[in-house]
Amino acid sequence: MNKKYLQKKLEKIILDTAIKLAKQNIGSLAVLELGAQIQYIDLFDNDIKPFNILNSVRRYEILACVDGAVIIDKEGNIKSYCAKISNTKPFKNFGCRHAAAYTASRGKNLAILSSEEDHKVRIFKNGQLMMQIDPYEKDIEKNTSQTVNLLESIGIGTLSYIGIGALVPTLGLALIPGVIIFSSTHYVMSHIKNFIERQNKDEGK
Repeated sequence: MNKKYLQKKLEKIILDTAIKLAKQNIGSLAVLELGAQIQYIDLFDNDIKPFNILNSVRRYEILACVDGAVIIDKEGNIKSYCAKISNTKPFKNFGCRHAAAYTASRGKNLAILSSEEDHKVRIFKNGQLMMQIDPYEKDIEKNTSQTVNLLESIGIGTLSYIGIGALVPTLGLALIPGVIIFSSTHYVMSHIKNFIERQNKDEGK
């Protein structure tokens, strides 16, 4: 399987699960280890044999409900669950799960969490908060593939607040309802063309 296609498929499974759990008021954190090795300790013994989330999404969903983070390698194999991220750095105005997501995402990794406090899904990439998703937006589940494509296109943001309301008047297009992008205006503008071209190419297949 193509590496890029595999990564997008894994990201979609993790994102779909986070949205599902956020709607159930369940906090979760999953980290996709794409770069630097994540430092963690197991809160409990991992007595479930390692498996690939591509082959058993339901089993992954169950593990995602347990306290701690689920660590997944770039092939989709579960490395650990009930994991405590080591040496977490605080993430301003947020709690322990966000600090763990921020820390674990550094070094070119990806972390996706669902918040039991405000019911939002947040995506961290390489030590940056990239997106916030409202799981209650109508038909949000139908747009997760598009969200993953957009995440790949915009790369690393700079934590400036850019919402759909700010982008639509400038670009003349609606991106994804229920998704807030955290990035500088210049960065989004310079990369959004790639996203649009990719979407048009996919639709033309």
